[in-house]
Amino acid sequence: MTGIATRYLYLVRHGEALPDESGLTERGRRQATLLGQRLREIPFAAVHHGPLSRAEQTARLIGDQLKNVPLHVSEVAGDFVPYVPEMDELPAESADFYLRFLAGATDEERKHGPALARQALDLFTGAVAAEEDRHELVVTHNFLVAWFVRDAMHAPKWRWLGLNHCNAALTVIRYAPGRPASILVSNDMRHLPAELRWTGFPAELHI
Repeated sequence: MTGIATRYLYLVRHGEALPDESGLTERGRRQATLLGQRLREIPFAAVHHGPLSRAEQTARLIGDQLKNVPLHVSEVAGDFVPYVPEMDELPAESADFYLRFLAGATDEERKHGPALARQALDLFTGAVAAEEDRHELVVTHNFLVAWFVRDAMHAPKWRWLGLNHCNAALTVIRYAPGRPASILVSNDMRHLPAELRWTGFPAELHI
């Protein structure tokens, strides 16, 4: 009889992208390689990545540092708006700001993003039916990392907004049987030298 084991979900925003987002900058490539070196001793079952080139390139550079870990492209690890709130769901003082931010989302994004976000939670979260703990890496985009963190904290669906993650930063969530999700690491950049940290973050928030 198969047991229930703990899942460790490692979430990574892609490395720094070129201005046209067609791939990674040289800094982004360095970020991905250094992150792969940090993760090389983790017994990953798989690396999942979104279909866009900046996520795929990041995943491949990380994978080059790992020990024969399969890479899988996944639409649900892509770049999409996971949830669009109504005005009355948002704090009164910030509702206008967030709704302006989301105004650029297309009808297609509003229709398909939430469905993909639900699929992502179904696919990548929760304890696993297995005898041994599972470690999985998802190389994705800022919005989806924020969506997973929000879900782990049991925060309202709109609260993915305002959660920012740096390029090639690491977030780790543990899903143990019979226990709530636990965020072990969040937006961690210790594998990066100072000059490669904080990319992808607004300049005024660089620390």
